[in-house]
Amino acid sequence: MQHIARGWSDLDSDHAESALLGLSFSGGFGAASGFSRLDYLIERFSHCPWPATVGSMAPHHLPAPSARRSLYTAEERRRRDSTSWTLVQGILAPIQFLVFAVSVGLVLNYLATGNGYGIATASIVVKTFLLYTIMITGAIWEKRVFGRYLFAPSFYWEDVFSMLVLALHSAYLLSLVAGWGSADGRMMLALAAYAAYLINATQFVMKLRAARLEAPRGAHGAGQGD
Repeated sequence: MQHIARGWSDLDSDHAESALLGLSFSGGFGAASGFSRLDYLIERFSHCPWPATVGSMAPHHLPAPSARRSLYTAEERRRRDSTSWTLVQGILAPIQFLVFAVSVGLVLNYLATGNGYGIATASIVVKTFLLYTIMITGAIWEKRVFGRYLFAPSFYWEDVFSMLVLALHSAYLLSLVAGWGSADGRMMLALAAYAAYLINATQFVMKLRAARLEAPRGAHGAGQGD
């Protein structure tokens, strides 16, 4: 009712009466003028995307979509290209993925054959510590570029999902040290952590692609480190 009252308040009483009747006399029967006020009222109170459905002859004006925020402002892009932590991330990310791929093979081999538990376990530990390293260096990179260590708007959901990846890897490491569960159970936990990592890696690859697509033409690579 308050919404309707606000709509009526935009019109004086004479205009409101004319709009409801659909009539306007200006030297004769001015139907078009009357319909325009009636349509105004309908447009005020109706959110239907098809005006004819509610009897409106006025074009329906949908709000223009808000412009998407770029991943980097010009200053953030400059900081990204000038910090040496960008190069550090560029080196660590493929190394971690390579260790991940090898470790997946070793874990699956153990689960299938029962052999190679030691080397499979060692590969998971190496992968976990690489994850810790890239999380720390990534937080430093984010601070250099965006001014905060985690959850910058451009990478908010990637960072949120990274927390799940970190938790699963840490749970494996804790269960290994504490001796919780069976060997097979720990391997299944490691695979769950790896699945989360793969999703998270895909998120970052998609962001990297988006950043390249929106990069200004003629932009150069990373500058000298800070």
